Amino acid sequence: MMSISEAITTIKKAENDADKLIEDAKQRSSKMKEEAKEKAEVLIKNAKDEAHEETGDIIFKAEDEAKKETLQISKEADEKINKTKNQAAGKVDEAVDVIVKNIL
Repeated sequence: MMSISEAITTIKKAENDADKLIEDAKQRSSKMKEEAKEKAEVLIKNAKDEAHEETGDIIFKAEDEAKKETLQISKEADEKINKTKNQAAGKVDEAVDVIVKNIL
C-alpha cells in the first residue's frame, strides 16, 4: 500500500502532468488558429487576384467585341455611303439629260 506522502506526490505529479497537457493543448490550439488564419489570408488573396484577372479578361473581351462591332458598323456605313454616291452619280446623268432636253 502507498503511503500518504507517496499518494500526495503522485497526485501532484498527475496535476502537473495535467497542467502541462492543458498548456500544450492551448499552445497547439493557438498555433493551429494562427496557421488557419494565414491559410485563409492566402486563399482570400488568391481569390482576389483571380477575380482581378478574370475582370481584366472580361474587360479585354468586351473591348475586343466592341471594336469588332464598331468596325462592322463602320464597314456597313461605308458600303451604304458608296451605294448612295453611286446612285446619286447615276441620277446626275439623268438630270443632265433632262436639263439639256429642256434647254434645247
